Amino acid sequence: MITKIYSFIQKHLLVNENDTVLIGLSGGPDSVFLTHILKQYQEKVQFKIILAHLNHGWREESIKDEQFCVNLAKSLDLPIEVAKISELSVSIKFNGSQEEVGRLYRRYFFDQVKKRYNATAIALAHTYDDQQENFFIRLLRGASLTGLTGIQQKKDRYIRPLLETKKIYILEFLKYKSIQYCVDKSNFSEDFLRNRIRKNVIPAIQKSDDRFDINFLKTLSNLQKAESFLENLAKETLEQITVKTDGKESIYTKDLSKQPEVMQHRIVVLWLCKNEVRFVASTSLIKEILRFLLSARGGSHLLYNTWTIEKKHGLANIKTKDQ
Repeated sequence: MITKIYSFIQKHLLVNENDTVLIGLSGGPDSVFLTHILKQYQEKVQFKIILAHLNHGWREESIKDEQFCVNLAKSLDLPIEVAKISELSVSIKFNGSQEEVGRLYRRYFFDQVKKRYNATAIALAHTYDDQQENFFIRLLRGASLTGLTGIQQKKDRYIRPLLETKKIYILEFLKYKSIQYCVDKSNFSEDFLRNRIRKNVIPAIQKSDDRFDINFLKTLSNLQKAESFLENLAKETLEQITVKTDGKESIYTKDLSKQPEVMQHRIVVLWLCKNEVRFVASTSLIKEILRFLLSARGGSHLLYNTWTIEKKHGLANIKTKDQ
């Protein structure tokens, strides 16, 4: 198993010589395992490790988990950064999903630590089991092709060395090595969709057909190839319908209207990213923007109270509040 993980890291160039890798450490079995694996990997490749633990303060065990992570870092002679949500200089509104809010807080915290240490990447302990669970969660929520392509082994600043490693092997390894870890009791509560999928849906499919695990990876690979093709096509199309006017990059709305609906959505998302505006890529937001861009009227459309889309003579550009 260790050899396969090392091969996975090397194949996808996740950790390279002289990198500084930040590990998101929760204290749970997956992140503890990842910490030990990357610590061992330093014998093969010279790179630095920084641990980061965010105390959400949502469970009675939070303080114990924090202390466990501090002790683990000390035992492995690794530096660790610890913070509580209440100490972060950001406030994230509850959107109906505590899991999502926690994820956003962690990402903010990890980004701050990454900047502090000038880290090369942030390593997260997502496993093969997480990949399967996420697929079904997104399927039930009506995700697009992009959403169904799953968690990526390397995307932007994040790397996931355990993405093809099953949790059962992780637990067996930790038990064999007598390595301690924290247990989050909420992971067993069927109040959460992820846990219901883990306990009921996936075992039922595996029992129905033992080809599921192998063919699941094949399906994801096929979806990712299709996604990559469409993403590259969208980038090419955006370049073709973009023109510089008065120092701004504007798009021809008439040319945008000629594209298939699925491409219009992708082009708008890429356009927003290219202009470095902050937004949540929800279907409702992109549809709202497209309605304005493709309508006959000109004018301006304010979004998030921080940036505006201005449209005139068939050209649209983005203007942020400080411009």
